Amino acid sequence: MDGKEGNSWSGGASFGLQSGMAVIPYTLLTAYRRLGLTGSETLLLIHLLSFRQIEGKDFPSLEELQAVTGRNGSVIASELQKLIKEGFLKIVAGSDERQGIHYERYDFSGLYDKLGSYLASQNDSSAADGNRGSIRSGGRAVSLGTGNNLPGDAFGEDESRSLFVVFEKEFGRPLSPMECETISGWLDQDRYPEELILLALKESVFAGKVHFRYIDRILLEWSRNRVKNAQDVKAYSQRFRGGR
Repeated sequence: MDGKEGNSWSGGASFGLQSGMAVIPYTLLTAYRRLGLTGSETLLLIHLLSFRQIEGKDFPSLEELQAVTGRNGSVIASELQKLIKEGFLKIVAGSDERQGIHYERYDFSGLYDKLGSYLASQNDSSAADGNRGSIRSGGRAVSLGTGNNLPGDAFGEDESRSLFVVFEKEFGRPLSPMECETISGWLDQDRYPEELILLALKESVFAGKVHFRYIDRILLEWSRNRVKNAQDVKAYSQRFRGGR
């Protein structure tokens, strides 16, 4: 390596170090598969941690995540929804009364709890093996409550992803993480069928009120009136428009 090459390399290294260094839990890199994470989901978590540590952004937009990952917004949104559903992330809302602004941020406490539980289980396993320090491939004793890699989960992810795509087309823009969490809540907490959610979206389009609060009110009204499918929606609409 001659002098010019050496100066070029050292200059590049210096610039890179001055740009900042993110601290990533080593266990996340070595055990992500055992935690039920894919490589792309792990990289997404790393980017979120880096945004917070280097750029001071607690809630990067989908556009910013697209720029650093080079991936489709609906795919990123689907992965965020999964990370939230399985307890690796939370979205926390707050407000700054002095500046009069509301904000959202990602909470990583679930991720750290899972990493801590994993390490504790490995220590227990090592102790049971006579302190040999071996990590068994059967780290199945770790119960993380994530339903890791169950065959049936693939359908649920595809179902959610299709909903994201339909909503993005109707809204004409990428969905925000909070909007993705709302859809996740409709599916996982409220147990609304995908068909019913799409029908509520259709109703909001016809009414010219394409926003999540209006769609949520439609779903709540249908739930109170035991509307569960397209046939029920049709009967309820006829009854409602006919003055009951």
